[in-house]
This record gives sequence, structure tokens and C-alpha cells, in this order.
Amino acid sequence: MSTPVTIAPSASISDQASADDGVRRHGLGPRLRRLHGRIGKAHHQAEGMAFPRSLLAGEATPLQLAALIRALAPAYALLEERAPGLASALGAHQIPWAVLARRPALDRDCARLAALPATPPSAAAAAWLERLEGLARQAPHRLLAHVYVRYGGDLSGGQQLAQRAGAILAAHGLPALDFWLFSAPIAELKQQLHDGYEALELSDAEEEQLLAESEVAFHATQKLLAELAQLS
Repeated sequence: MSTPVTIAPSASISDQASADDGVRRHGLGPRLRRLHGRIGKAHHQAEGMAFPRSLLAGEATPLQLAALIRALAPAYALLEERAPGLASALGAHQIPWAVLARRPALDRDCARLAALPATPPSAAAAAWLERLEGLARQAPHRLLAHVYVRYGGDLSGGQQLAQRAGAILAAHGLPALDFWLFSAPIAELKQQLHDGYEALELSDAEEEQLLAESEVAFHATQKLLAELAQLS
């Protein structure tokens, strides 16, 4: 039985995101202000789930982290293949896709954690991937809601999770994850992502669908988090 990693208490993920983004809250464009208003409740719900709480407390296991990385890889591969062209067609040319791309880091992390036991296929990740594939074909603007929720989260609360995950893996003699590491300043990447979303050329109906899909994206994450809790 593994011993929990001792980690100093810290603010919650959403508290950190609020402190970081709050400085620029009045600088956010109207679309992102509405989007953040829609996902706030789901964000706090996800944070209160068992796996995020155990990760923040240093009690998550390397196997859970391996399951997370393995589950995310296919969806990020699809997003990074399809989203850049779809976003550009909708008028968003500012998003720094090459730097945001997580698939190379996910591939490295999967290889580094290959010595850990196999983890069950993720039903939540499979359902999420199926939805992304459908949106890429039929509703590209809705697909971009998933892009914002995922990469925006990686640039915000993900930076705190990286520290916790690194401490857990180090305690088991395993290397830290590359998944949450970016080669450009976080604030700069966030601003470019924000600018890209404000630049999207959407009808009023498409805008409402994008906002609604942002909540769907968070619910997809919640289902994955619930699965990971079962691997404790």
C-alpha cells in the first residue's frame, strides 16, 4: 500500500484560476465573459470530485495518472488534427496551435509510464472522442468549445496539478509528466487563446451553441474523473 505524498496545503484549482484570471477579468472579451459564466458551476463540481481532491492532497496513485494520460491521448490527437483548420475557417487565426499541442507530450508521457500495469479502456474517453468526431464533421464551432475547456484548463488549474503529479511520481521513482509543460509563457498563451476565441465569426445561434457545448465539455471531463477515482 503506497504512502500518501506529503504536500503543503494550497488553494483549490478554481481559486488559483480565479486569482490568475481575475486580474484580467475586465479585459476579457464579451464571449469569454459569457463562457466563463457558463462553466463556473461545472468547474467547481469537477474540482470537488474524488480524483481531483486526491491528486491535490498527494494521495493519487501513479496508475491513476497513467490512466489519465492514456485516456486523453486520442482526443487530443483528434483536436490537434482537426481544430486548427476549423478555427481558421471561422476567422480565428491567432491561436498558437504549435505551442499548445499536447499530443507529443502525451506520447512521451505514455512511453515513460509504460512500465506501469495496463489500465482499463476508458468508456468516458471513448464517448468523448466519439462526440468530438461528430462535432468535427457537423458542428465545428461546437468542437471549439472543447478546445477552450481543455487547453484553457491545462494553462490554468493544470499548472497546479502538474506540481502535485510531479511530487507523486517522484516519490515512486518515476519521471514527471510533460503534459502540463509549455514552451512559451503561460500568460502569453492564454491571451492568444482568448484573442482567438473572441475572433470567431459566429451567428447568434452558433454563439449560444458554443456556450452550451462548453458545459458538455466539462461534463465529459467529470465522467473521466469519476472513472479515475475507481482505480485508487
